[in-house]
Amino acid sequence: MAEETIFSKIIRREIPADILYQDELVTAFRDIEPKAPTHILIVPNHLIPTVNDVKASDEKALGRMMTVAAKLADEAGIAEDGYRLIMNCNKHGGQEVFHIHMHLLGGDFLGPLVSHR
Repeated sequence: MAEETIFSKIIRREIPADILYQDELVTAFRDIEPKAPTHILIVPNHLIPTVNDVKASDEKALGRMMTVAAKLADEAGIAEDGYRLIMNCNKHGGQEVFHIHMHLLGGDFLGPLVSHR
């Protein structure tokens, strides 16, 4: 079984976080080190370490992550101008917490996602 993460404790409200949305499938909260004016993390409530570990039974939670992202973008006033959704997978993909999560970033022009070398 995968190890519990800081996100598990946030989901259970054992440590403080600015939670913007929570239901039986997902939890969304503000990133403590924002990289944009709006930076929200959306996580499934059950631990899935990486995208490589996603199963067909996770589809409902992953779909909910998308609909919650759209709802929160609208509430934050960034839906019309646009925003970015990012999921990282493993070390080379930039994943730091091994509980899958979607970054919702917006509120300013974000520039290119990947610079060419």
